Amino acid sequence: MRCPALLRLFRAASVIAGASVALCALPACGTTVDWLGHDRMKSDELRPLTGPPEYPNALQDVLDKSDEEIASKINDSFNQLFYGDWWNEAIFYPDLSNAEQAYIWDVLHKQVRTEGMGLGMMITVQLDKRDEFDRLWRYAKDWLEPTSGPRQGYFMSWCDTPGGDKAELCADPFGLQQLAMALLFAHGRWGSHSGPIDYGADAIALLEVMRHKETLNGGIDDGVTNTFDAETKLVFDVPHVDAADTTRPSAEMPAYYELWAQATGDPFWSEAATSAREHWRRTAHPKTGLMPERAHFDGTPVTGSANFDAESYRTLLNLALDHVWFGVDPWQVEEADRLLAFFSKQGIDYYFSSYTLEGVPVEFDRAAALIAMNGVTGLVATTAERADYIEAAWAAELTVGEPRYYPGLLHLLSLLTLSGQFRVY
Repeated sequence: MRCPALLRLFRAASVIAGASVALCALPACGTTVDWLGHDRMKSDELRPLTGPPEYPNALQDVLDKSDEEIASKINDSFNQLFYGDWWNEAIFYPDLSNAEQAYIWDVLHKQVRTEGMGLGMMITVQLDKRDEFDRLWRYAKDWLEPTSGPRQGYFMSWCDTPGGDKAELCADPFGLQQLAMALLFAHGRWGSHSGPIDYGADAIALLEVMRHKETLNGGIDDGVTNTFDAETKLVFDVPHVDAADTTRPSAEMPAYYELWAQATGDPFWSEAATSAREHWRRTAHPKTGLMPERAHFDGTPVTGSANFDAESYRTLLNLALDHVWFGVDPWQVEEADRLLAFFSKQGIDYYFSSYTLEGVPVEFDRAAALIAMNGVTGLVATTAERADYIEAAWAAELTVGEPRYYPGLLHLLSLLTLSGQFRVY
């Protein structure tokens, strides 16, 4: 699992770019410097999070699955993804040079992404897997966080570019937000002073960087910006001047923002939640309900990323969590009904993986990740066919082989959401 030559190459490239970060399936060998150097909210000052009084369990209520069946399905899925065969099943890999660290590996693209690290941490905190959570976070701190330069405090990842054929090094807002939310849940579930990691302090630091990066850098440095637009409160596609006026519907997470407002008392986050919900309404196609991978702040699709594609699937999970946890936007139920109606017209066993927003197929394969997320959409929808989509998500087998990273994560997240086990802590 070691690749020292590649490590030297990444480090040389990162020095040139001013980012000093290495990204591959490599053992960590450095430490992260606390660079902010000023007073901020302490973890003891974080306010407790409040979720809904109850969480719907569609697997039980709609499919009549028993607690034992659900627990077994989730446990088997977790064990396969985290402790299955390294060559064909697992996406969680231990750092062979440091037993206290591990990473989530995008097997198909041969990358460590903050998307996977953040979702891996979210899964482990939801399932009370503290050891795995801590190992992932230690790896992220050592390997993905630049120790100097204008990107310091962000966590570096790989991002697909509009119309591009390869990923580029970036600070991915989707991954950054998953990391921050998972840390806040860890603070609420396990406490920040019951072990060696102060989850709350790390969450506060990341929220501060996303919110105030330009202030911390003394302005826009090398194009690096805040993660959120100060005026619209929308999240940028990437925190860089090149992404001005551009976001990703799947990176808008109003449910998370409501919780960040609760935790910090900062009204910016409540306003961001409202802006995110409004942006979804502007962006979704009025007939199909489909949303593009990227959109301008006014809701118009970005050329080169204008289709409903793999990255768009994450939007369906974000919408479901916002509905389950807060339920303040009736449009979300209408949107869920509209989406399932579109896929039902295609045929529940035959719809494809990618469409134009008007509903014209672009790719003609089936996507396990979309089957999982359409099941989650069934949790929000009210139409009769919702049960068929929930059943399809339950019946799906975990993807094996090289493409297993993305569908595997969304498969397990769908089971947690549909069983009422994706909770606020």
